[in-house]
Amino acid sequence: MGDPKKARKKYSTPRHPWEKNRLEEEKVLMRDYGFKNKKELWRVSSLLKSYYTRAKQYITRVTPQSQKEQKQLIDKLRSLGLLKGDATVDKILDIQLTDLMERRLQTIVFKKKMAHSISQARQFITHCHISVDGKKITSPSYIVSLEEESQLFFSETSSLANEEHPERALPEKNEA
Repeated sequence: MGDPKKARKKYSTPRHPWEKNRLEEEKVLMRDYGFKNKKELWRVSSLLKSYYTRAKQYITRVTPQSQKEQKQLIDKLRSLGLLKGDATVDKILDIQLTDLMERRLQTIVFKKKMAHSISQARQFITHCHISVDGKKITSPSYIVSLEEESQLFFSETSSLANEEHPERALPEKNEA
């Protein structure tokens, strides 16, 4: 069984380590989404693969328990903003890796213009400057639900809560 205190990895590495196309795609994703290392990228990819695997299992099974689990998975993905209204299990297979990466806290902080760059967004999160629903979140890979997205602010105890702080990103002004 193994030592319960021993952390197990939460990702799977690529089958072929030196595929040129995959390496180039990973390089672009690492730059665009501000990952610290490839393990973070592989962790998101593994999460998406687990959703795919579960969806495929639910498609083949027709038991009451699988119907219940299928509904729970669809509700979860809908609350995360990965599925729309009346989606079915087949639509889970249409979710792309970039869709899941757009729901990461680091990306949302940058997209909401709370930081100048994606790397600054990561720094704000790890230094406890960002709170979601009143709780400080220090993990840039935290997946933000649609409900929590509206409750994303600078932490009250943070120096960045002051709107005059020089490191805060200013929202773009529309000049008409």
